[in-house]
Amino acid sequence: MTIAKTIIDQLIEEKIVQFKEEGFFTFASGIHSPIYTDLRQTISYPKTRRLITEALADLVKTAYPKTTVIAGVATAGIPQAALVAEALDLPMVYVRSKPKDHGTKSQIEGVLNESDQVLLIDDLISTGGSVLKAAKAVSQAGYQVTGVLSIFSYGFPDANQNFAAAGLTFKPIVTYSTLLAEYRDKVGLSDEKTASYASWHADPWHWKG
Repeated sequence: MTIAKTIIDQLIEEKIVQFKEEGFFTFASGIHSPIYTDLRQTISYPKTRRLITEALADLVKTAYPKTTVIAGVATAGIPQAALVAEALDLPMVYVRSKPKDHGTKSQIEGVLNESDQVLLIDDLISTGGSVLKAAKAVSQAGYQVTGVLSIFSYGFPDANQNFAAAGLTFKPIVTYSTLLAEYRDKVGLSDEKTASYASWHADPWHWKG
C-alpha cells in the first residue's frame, strides 16, 4: 500500500474526512457537498501526522529540490510547515493572511534571505485563493516561490487555472479522485453513490445529492 493510500485510510478512520451518504454538508461558500474535510485535526493523531510529514518531505525532495525555506500558510499550514521543516532540517517562516497592523507591519514572519527559494505548504486546496495570496506576498517581498504543497486538493478546474495564471505548480498528497476510489473500496460504496460523488466534483455548484 502506498503512503498516500495509508494516509487516506487514516483520514477516513479518524473521521477527518467524512462522506455523507444522505444529505450534505454546506461549505462557507454556500456549496452543498457530500464530503467534509477538517485537516487541522491531523496534528492530533501522531501516526497520521508522521505519515503526512513524511509524504510532504518526500515531495519537497523530489518535486522541489531547490527549496531552501519552508513556509506555512496561516493558519492551518503552519504546523504542517513546522513538521516538514524539522524533518528536512530547513528554516521555516509563515505567511499571515494579511500584514499585521503594528510594528513592522510585515506579512511574512521569520527570516528570509535574498537568495532563498520558498516552498509554501497549506492543508487544503480548493480554488487556491488563500495560498496564492500568500505566494504573491512572498514574491512581492522580493523572494522566489518554488511551488506549493498540500495534504489534500479537491482538484477543481478553478485551482488549475488560478495556479497556471500565477505561474506556479502545486502538488497534493491526496486528490479527490484518489480519496473517492479508496473510500469506495473501503466501505463498499454503491456504483450509484460513487457516480453521485463524482458528479459533485464535476459541478459542485449544481450538485443535487
